[in-house]
Amino acid sequence: MAVSTSSAAGIIAGMNPLEYSSSQPYTLFIFQTIFVVVLAQLVHKPLSILKQPKVIAEVITGILLGPSVMGHIPRFTSLVFPTSSIPGLTLVANVGVCLLLFMVGCEVDVEFIKKNLKIAFSVGIFNMAVPFGLGCAIAVGLWNEYRVNDDDLQPIKFTTFMVFIAVAMCITAFPVLARIITELGLVKDRVGVVVLAAGITNDLIGWILLALSITLANSSKSEITAYICLVVIGWCLFVVYPLRFLLRKVLFKLDEIHTGPSQLGTTIILMLMFASAFFTDIIGVHPIFGAFIVGTIVPRENNYVIILTEKIEDLVNIVFVPLYFALAGLSVNLGLLNRGIDWAYIVCIVVVAMVGKIFGGFVAAKFCGLYKRESLSVGVLMSCKGIVEIVVLNTGLNAGIISQKTFSMFIVMALIATFLTTPLTLCCYPQSYRDSVQRRLAEKEESVSVPASDSSLQPDEYQQIEFKRLILNANNLENITTDLILLDHLAIPAKLPIHGVHIKSLTPRTADLLYASMLKDEERTENTHLNAILSILKIFSDLNSIQFTSEILYSLPQDQFKTLLSGVTYFKHDLLVLTMSIKDFEKNRQVMAELRKADIIDVHRCLFVNNNQELASKAYNESVDDKSLISTDTFLNPNSFEISTLLLVFTSSKMSQRDMVALKLFSVLILHRRISTAQILVEESNEIRAIILNDPLLAQNPNISVSAMGPNEIEKLYDRSAPSMNNLVIITNEKSSDPLVDHLVDQNYKLLLVY
Repeated sequence: MAVSTSSAAGIIAGMNPLEYSSSQPYTLFIFQTIFVVVLAQLVHKPLSILKQPKVIAEVITGILLGPSVMGHIPRFTSLVFPTSSIPGLTLVANVGVCLLLFMVGCEVDVEFIKKNLKIAFSVGIFNMAVPFGLGCAIAVGLWNEYRVNDDDLQPIKFTTFMVFIAVAMCITAFPVLARIITELGLVKDRVGVVVLAAGITNDLIGWILLALSITLANSSKSEITAYICLVVIGWCLFVVYPLRFLLRKVLFKLDEIHTGPSQLGTTIILMLMFASAFFTDIIGVHPIFGAFIVGTIVPRENNYVIILTEKIEDLVNIVFVPLYFALAGLSVNLGLLNRGIDWAYIVCIVVVAMVGKIFGGFVAAKFCGLYKRESLSVGVLMSCKGIVEIVVLNTGLNAGIISQKTFSMFIVMALIATFLTTPLTLCCYPQSYRDSVQRRLAEKEESVSVPASDSSLQPDEYQQIEFKRLILNANNLENITTDLILLDHLAIPAKLPIHGVHIKSLTPRTADLLYASMLKDEERTENTHLNAILSILKIFSDLNSIQFTSEILYSLPQDQFKTLLSGVTYFKHDLLVLTMSIKDFEKNRQVMAELRKADIIDVHRCLFVNNNQELASKAYNESVDDKSLISTDTFLNPNSFEISTLLLVFTSSKMSQRDMVALKLFSVLILHRRISTAQILVEESNEIRAIILNDPLLAQNPNISVSAMGPNEIEKLYDRSAPSMNNLVIITNEKSSDPLVDHLVDQNYKLLLVY
């Protein structure tokens, strides 16, 4: 095809870069892609603060670019999104949505459904049945008002329209739902387990019903519809059984499962996905259904599905998906909703969709034994629409089942339902209620009830304080070096089992969601999911015959500390020690306040501030020649890993439970062979002296000295000479002791704060 001289020469020869040319369609396409992707990112920025999924921003971007907003700007649509350029955008967007639905299929954990079969089917099906029935009822009004007299659309049967409207009402967006559950830290909560199991089932049934409605729309005779349905069922059985076994055999023969997907393995799987999409399309069902089915058969061993998803998801999520949802938004014309009856139907659709899902989820979850507010939270989470709903609506619009006006109404419903999911869940199921549920469940499991202690502690209560397990945060190498100090000085002398917790930042990646969902089974968190950092702790624990378990959690970057407090599986008498360097402590002063107000019943909480990030002393620096190739940054003062002197400080005259925990920690730490001096600074108190005298570990140790202080003599600590790096101060943290803590940190002490 001939290309004009001006087009070949570009804008220098006077070409208009926004003028669509069939010989160079990619020029305008590239500009449209940049425009859509950048605008979607800008719209998502404020919405992300409200913890809203990115799909909302992408659909809003399309609405802004469409006839509802920017379409009113003269020549905007004809220049930026001319009608002749839409087929190219549609082609790329539909390839992208096939890849997206393939990744959605990868998220379907069939084994998890089998393990939670009762929940998956009872909650999943009943949660769909209620809004499906309500959707059939409201379809009568929508049919009479918006479809039966619409001459612009091909005639279809009412049953086809009714099934589609019912599916749009009852569908749940599993990918968005999984992200919300992960962000809220509900993956291992009873509510999260129920919703994940029901959501997967809902997704599977929803796609089958969508395929049925598209089949009904594409076939004119009932017998053809029956044949299409039989062929689809046969294709699904072929993919799930012989094709899945053949794929696994090929991948194992290529050693793909153990080494990760190679270029050949990725090619095989993607070609199977496109072949399945092609087949379902030519028989009269949308290609996204075929792509989804192949995604469900990708092997999950050795995180194979995660690594495969990582290879393809960035291009899909950054370019293809925004284009698809922006195109969906471009089809929304809010200007068409210009009558009171239109907005009355919108309100009705929103209410029916949300009430139907919430009620269905509530009743089914209550049947499964959850508490009322837990059941209500299940219903709220299952009302999430998001990605899947937009795909369903766009499919119905392209198939001619619904008009543009009806499409616009349902898009508004999908945006509202998705937007409300997170805030309503936080309202129904706040952290305080989650903690109370955990306490009630723990009380039920307790075979022997322990009487509550009085506010006035007695010396014999000190003997009841014990540490069953040491919980350590292992997020980076600095944490690990500090954790090893505690392992050496605290866990080994007391033979305390170690539980390492690694918190990963949750990104928009589908691979993160897959990894988080694969950690939902409690038995999988022992040693199966060990990363390099947790492996260091495990090796040292094994070398010292200390029992070790691990746990990996996902959290938003700003919520990592809250996740450590609320997301870990705690047991009675656990000892949580949050470790950080002095540098990190200076940056995160709010950690002290968070630890004070944390409500973890029967779990002892401490903050260990270590100076092991300090570089070598001047003596080390001076010993290295300026011309040496060895950097002084490679040296650490060995004393930064040692503790030889202990100092326990009681800042109040009345003995509290936290003071007793501090004293118990002190009694364990002095067992270490390198502790040469141990001192307790205490105000005059017969109660504390009685406890010390009753503890043989404390009373018979000649290295321990107890110094009495007057009521105001705590200030003497400020006058102490500068310490060496191997001094550890244990102190119970009260607001009144904050100035002392700041002083000790400034003086480079190692510090163990008991909360």
